[in-house]
Amino acid sequence: MTPTGTPTGTGTPGNRKVAVVGVSLSDCGRVDDATPYALHAQAARRALADSGLDRSVVDGFASAGLGVLAPVEVAEYLGLRPTWVDSTSVGGSTWEVMAAHAADAIAAGHANAVLLVYGSTARADIKAGRRTGNLSFGARGPAQFEVPYGHTLIAKYAMAARRHMHEYGTTLEQLASVAVQARANAALNPGAMFREPITVDDVLSGPMIADPFTKLHCCIRSDGGAAVLLAAEEYVRDCRTAPVWVLGTGEHVSHSAMSEWADFTVSPAAVSGRIAFGRAGVRPGDVDVAEIYDAFTYMTLVTLEDLGFCKKGEGGAFVAGKGRLTVGGELPVNTDGGGLSAQHPGMRGLFLLVEAVRQLRGEAGERQVRKGGGRLPEVAVASGTGGWFCSSGTVVLGRG
Repeated sequence: MTPTGTPTGTGTPGNRKVAVVGVSLSDCGRVDDATPYALHAQAARRALADSGLDRSVVDGFASAGLGVLAPVEVAEYLGLRPTWVDSTSVGGSTWEVMAAHAADAIAAGHANAVLLVYGSTARADIKAGRRTGNLSFGARGPAQFEVPYGHTLIAKYAMAARRHMHEYGTTLEQLASVAVQARANAALNPGAMFREPITVDDVLSGPMIADPFTKLHCCIRSDGGAAVLLAAEEYVRDCRTAPVWVLGTGEHVSHSAMSEWADFTVSPAAVSGRIAFGRAGVRPGDVDVAEIYDAFTYMTLVTLEDLGFCKKGEGGAFVAGKGRLTVGGELPVNTDGGGLSAQHPGMRGLFLLVEAVRQLRGEAGERQVRKGGGRLPEVAVASGTGGWFCSSGTVVLGRG
């Protein structure tokens, strides 16, 4: 790589292959002495170091959730002057959607290397009294018809879970098994915020938050940040680590008002997943590792259904299969412990991409997934959900 960032290869704009070449997390969990900007910077520096590329190659930047002029303020803080930017904000699916946009831009030659970065001090802010535990989306637009009735974000997820239970006989024990297996994975992750084993009874006996969700059905609140660097194929030879290729992406928006959601038992991943798998040329059965947005246990269950890992209505039995979702199971899901146990500083979708890449590279340590014969996983999927099942982004990744 030359000092100016000129690539040494000859990829052709228009159909260039795109790889994830750098990933990292900032300090996560309980971080009381950092600002969100500092966590952005820490994650970005670490991702660049992970890639082995110089910051001069970064000509694209994507960020959301911080500042009045995101991503302008964050780019300025990082000392970047990108010529391609994205500030798409669709909740938890933001980062999978941004990764799709970045991959398209790189393939088309509109950018060469795009940095996605996020950071939040959601936990520390509450502890310091800088914000409250309730997140308000306002009372204008479609929300005005629901806010007077007390529809909180968690209540909307809870209603959807109850509908699935009514339609298909899904049980609380099956939902609880999602949290139990996430904690089992977290136990293998030194960076996870909660690592002590839990049981189904522990989940069921916890304090009620929004029926049917008790406390352990819900994600934790943490601080933390993450960064992902995507680059054109001609940069790969200059990278420190093996590339993880973007095989296919898909995105979809479903609804804003709950009254406009046609079926509470179908998430937007049913569309984004179908598109992503189709573009990647793979099937759900080809996937070795799945990283699924899990703000609540029901999200994991219904997203697995909608991505095609089991039939609609069979998600309860699927997730309750003995150890199926654990690192050593049939379909390892949320191998770092997920938002239920590892970390959840807000829009967690970028963390899914980081963990998927680490698994494909074989860098996950004690929680590393191994397939038959001890081989590394070859295909991973990261699927983020935003709002209250309002949006979905799905990215299929493959090992080089």
